[in-house]
Amino acid sequence: MGPINPVPKIPSFKKIWRNWLISQSPRRSISPWSKTERTGLFIICLLIAIISSYQLLADPDLSPGDLAPFDAIAPNNALVIDSAALQQKRSDLIPSTSVQVVDSQITEKILFELKNQLQELELVAKSNSSDRIGPINLSTKERAWLTSQSEETRSKWIQEIIETSKRMLSQGLIKTIAHDQLKESAFIQLSNLKASSPSRSIGSNLIAANFQGKSNLRHDIARSQQLLEELITKQGIPKIKVKKGDLISRKGETITQKEYEVLDHFGLIKRSPKTFSWVLSFSEALASCMVLIMIMRKDKPFLNSRHAFLALLLLLIAQISKNWFGSAISPLQILVPPTLLISQGIGTISALGWMSISSLLWPVPVSGIGEGRLIIAALTASLVAFQGGQMRNRAQLLQIAVLLPFSALLFEWFLLKTEIAPSNSAWGRLAPNSETLITEAFVLGAMLMITILLLPIIENTFGLLTRARLMELADQERPLLRRLSLEAPGTFEHTLMLCSLAEEGARSIGADVDLVRTGGLYHDIGKLHAPEWFIENQDEGGNPHDALNDPYLSADILQAHVDEGLKLAKKHRLPGPISDFIPEHQGTLKMGFFLHKAKELFPSVPEKRFRYKGPIPKSQETAILMLADGCEASLRALGSSATEKDANYTIRQIIQSRQDDGQLLTSNLSRAEIELISRAFVNVWKRMRHRRIKYPINAKNPLS
Repeated sequence: MGPINPVPKIPSFKKIWRNWLISQSPRRSISPWSKTERTGLFIICLLIAIISSYQLLADPDLSPGDLAPFDAIAPNNALVIDSAALQQKRSDLIPSTSVQVVDSQITEKILFELKNQLQELELVAKSNSSDRIGPINLSTKERAWLTSQSEETRSKWIQEIIETSKRMLSQGLIKTIAHDQLKESAFIQLSNLKASSPSRSIGSNLIAANFQGKSNLRHDIARSQQLLEELITKQGIPKIKVKKGDLISRKGETITQKEYEVLDHFGLIKRSPKTFSWVLSFSEALASCMVLIMIMRKDKPFLNSRHAFLALLLLLIAQISKNWFGSAISPLQILVPPTLLISQGIGTISALGWMSISSLLWPVPVSGIGEGRLIIAALTASLVAFQGGQMRNRAQLLQIAVLLPFSALLFEWFLLKTEIAPSNSAWGRLAPNSETLITEAFVLGAMLMITILLLPIIENTFGLLTRARLMELADQERPLLRRLSLEAPGTFEHTLMLCSLAEEGARSIGADVDLVRTGGLYHDIGKLHAPEWFIENQDEGGNPHDALNDPYLSADILQAHVDEGLKLAKKHRLPGPISDFIPEHQGTLKMGFFLHKAKELFPSVPEKRFRYKGPIPKSQETAILMLADGCEASLRALGSSATEKDANYTIRQIIQSRQDDGQLLTSNLSRAEIELISRAFVNVWKRMRHRRIKYPINAKNPLS
């Protein structure tokens, strides 16, 4: 009898989760979250799911057009607003409540054209050619009058025509007015000119020709709406009068819209949960939140729980806004500002994930807000996600806050005005008019400005580290870095050389160069507590460790530069990712020199006593800095005759020693990446060792 094949075991959800997170690299490690943190995030996810689906818990059992399940009798007298009649009344009144106002820009344009035509008449007057064509046809008598007038007289006449035109335009111009009506009106308005004079006939003909087929009026939405509401209030809101005991609906008959309004007024329409639809909607929202967290942890294995909380909090605010404002809310205003914030503080992939989840979880039907508007908003937010993660200063953020709303406005306006989009298509259901689009753009710009202003506060509250913040911290004029350069110049010089190596190493594998540079600048600030105890700051006066002659105390002094560095980082409120470089660049390395001296005195001394407290590097960036820190001094110690082969051997020996000591186990550096880093270090060494030509010095005049 053959062996029995075991039944395959179904993997647990936790195992699937862990395998998915570590799929990028066999060395990938995950930053653990406490039970309290996981519980808090789960509660936020539940709130998002409830907000996204609660409307399905009280859905009306009846709607207009359904058959009445019972005879409904009015329990009391009532006046019920007839919403259908009210809506019809609004539709009927809209054509008669369209308020038009004079548009000053169009008025100026019409006057500008009139002035150009008057200039053409001036040329006719100055020309002796009788067949010169003017802006209007002139009779022989009119041409003779025009040429016989002095320049002063013609100037007064022109001014009179312009003033008359302004008076007529201030009353509003309709493009459908007949030419003879315009001419007669202009003739009457030119009352300061003699009726029998050609000056008056020329002026009226010119004004009529210029005004015909034009209008300087535009529709005013606010005043039209105000007039509409005033008329409805004046005429009375349609109401259904119901007396106690009246039959509202008969069992088995179709429920009309009016009957539905009365039934709803008396609370006779039951609302019950659509259990299946609610479960689907709730599960969809909850699963979407979990997917968002998975995307963020995939993007950032050491994601802080506060960062995940921020993303979920923004999603919760977005869902509440969608429910509160309904179809009146603009997708641009919902999607773009949070995407900018997340791309700046967490990363592009996380921002794209947030935008996708927020676009899918829309409580109101998409057709109610316009599929075209949602698509444009998603495309705009995607652009923000890609650009936001690369912006390196506040000025670029301000530029995008101005240019982005303008670009989105042009795109929406183009689709709205062109015939690409039929009225019944997704693109056709954009904003109803240009005024609404302009308002959306201004509101979006204001929201982006507010987001940028709040960004420093959000950075501190949620521990975000944006590109702009990294650039600010890397400014060598900052007090802590200036103090390091003055009080520990050797350490500062070592820091600058170290940053050159680390930056190139990070660049070679696609790690965060800005983070490595800034973290490198602050990694040794703890040496400020006693700079003279570190060899790079010592002069010819000798090494104080020799006078101390106690390897245990010397080891404590070395460890103190890490402890004091963390204290300074906390005092100066350095972000967590920057503070991590202070202990992790040393990891749990041995203090080899003092361990050797201690073993000469006490052979059985425990090695752990002469190791740094750690932790070992938990990210690619801190691991690169550790490798650069070990290589920098050794590379500088190579003589002028050293070759590239010597530098390569030195670098590989140091890196191999760090690997053998277990310092790179949680750093997520693969063998291929370590190889690229070592080559990058060699290239930096080549730049460091370049030689200068030795110029001869004149003994009599050294400056010549």
